[in-house]
Amino acid sequence: MAWFQQRVGLAPRSRGFHLITPEIEAALPEIGRLRVGILHVFIQHTSASLCLNENADPDVPPDLELAFNEIARENLPFTHTVEGPDDMPAHVKSALIGSSVSVPVAGGRLCLGTWQGIYLCEHRNRAASRRIVVTAHGEAD
Repeated sequence: MAWFQQRVGLAPRSRGFHLITPEIEAALPEIGRLRVGILHVFIQHTSASLCLNENADPDVPPDLELAFNEIARENLPFTHTVEGPDDMPAHVKSALIGSSVSVPVAGGRLCLGTWQGIYLCEHRNRAASRRIVVTAHGEAD
């Protein structure tokens, strides 16, 4: 069994859903050595999240943003407001979506579906860079 891990800094992005699959694969090329295994991606923040979703239709990311803005509106009477009106809704969205994704690995490749990709879900209006930890585990060739 082999373990590979990398801490990755993601450049600041605008609010919304951003495909990061290529960045993750580039950060941990050792995935290519795994005959069978699992890739775990974890974000070290509470106002952004990670998800698997549609990676082909460009309408999907803005529609996801629209839907989550309805679920966690900025005009709700939140108590936690010290970091701005987008902060508490960002925490709610992060709690709903989650802080990690796991993807099976087979033959040195991620077993994503035809239309799946890994997304950084940025919930803040003016986010800084984000940190993720990418860990792969499995049987290496």
